[in-house]
Amino acid sequence: MNGDLLAVLIAAMLPWSTSAVAILMLLWLLAVVPTLDARAFWRSLSRPVCLLPLALFALAVVGTMWADSPWPARVHGINPVVKLLAIPFLMYHFERSQRGARVFIAFLGSCGLLMVLSWIVWFVPEMKVTVTASAGVPIKNYIDQSQEFAVCMVALAPLVIKLFNQGHYGKAVASAVLALGFFANMAFVVSARSALVYVPVLLCLFAFIHLSRIASLILFVGIVMAATTVWFTSSYLRTRIADISTEYQYYQQNIPRSTGQRLEYWQKSLKFFATSPILGNGTGSTRRLFEREAIGQTGLAAEVTGNPHNQTLNVAVQWGIVGLAGLYGMWLVHLLLFRGDGIANWIGLLVVVQNLVSSLFNSHLFDFHEGWMYVLGVGIAGGMSLGTRQRAASKAQVGASTLSQ
Repeated sequence: MNGDLLAVLIAAMLPWSTSAVAILMLLWLLAVVPTLDARAFWRSLSRPVCLLPLALFALAVVGTMWADSPWPARVHGINPVVKLLAIPFLMYHFERSQRGARVFIAFLGSCGLLMVLSWIVWFVPEMKVTVTASAGVPIKNYIDQSQEFAVCMVALAPLVIKLFNQGHYGKAVASAVLALGFFANMAFVVSARSALVYVPVLLCLFAFIHLSRIASLILFVGIVMAATTVWFTSSYLRTRIADISTEYQYYQQNIPRSTGQRLEYWQKSLKFFATSPILGNGTGSTRRLFEREAIGQTGLAAEVTGNPHNQTLNVAVQWGIVGLAGLYGMWLVHLLLFRGDGIANWIGLLVVVQNLVSSLFNSHLFDFHEGWMYVLGVGIAGGMSLGTRQRAASKAQVGASTLSQ
């Protein structure tokens, strides 16, 4: 019970506080670890869905041995991977718990509250919780906020259909209004440009899994109409898209801007990967490599970062092809885990796909907020999915035994 309550609190605090999440996660581990059955937990670790996150962490630790950077940088390079260790514990616990859905409800409710506050501070900026760089972002940043709102919006879509079909019209309307609130906020208040890529992918996933061909066509027409309406009514969105062209022109002039910085980071990261393609340059080596490349340079060429803003390149630079095999192997087994029906499989699939697509433009698996969204989503939904299968198999076995008698 304590583990379930702490998990609910972690999900509720994730949109608001990094410190609270870290503290609560530590308390959750302290509450859950004493309840583990050693043999059962050891068997669960042998599953690829648990083993591959552990393998990535182990690679990060071993990778410190061949990194050409100071030891503090090497140790710091392990930090983003540590969170993956929580996945096996979450899966084990929620495979046995019946309260996993409450965690997702807590996250949805917390994001709904954040969305309401986002609208408020958009109109009244003085009411911001903290000083942020963007209007309409009451806390943290617009990238984190977009990641939350997008997954909540799409996660609600099949629930609206289910509630409507069951005759719960009030709940269906309330869920639809909440989803539209997330959509409108991203369209008119603030959103990450990467959302323009992963939101269509998530919507296509929804149509493929939950809709018929005719319904998918209707959804496509609706999306086109909504996108057209938003384009002509949202000056914010038009500006965000137009900025891409402007920033690319700055890139050609060697002037640092967001789009140009990414292109510069990616180009250099490919070069670093090519120099050590098998095992990479070692854990925590990225910043030292960029520092060496920036010597005597100006403008964009002088930019230094420890994060190339692409998950694949982030892994490739440090751990080469071996690391990429672990990363994509983990994504693949987690995708395959969420085959089937049910809310757990749907949420888990959304979380993995969103992380995979958004990681084209950011290192979201290693970032704190998006990384914990992945760990909690995969760990809890994965445990729920495995638990459902285990209980179904047990019932089938009991039924077969009864018939045989």
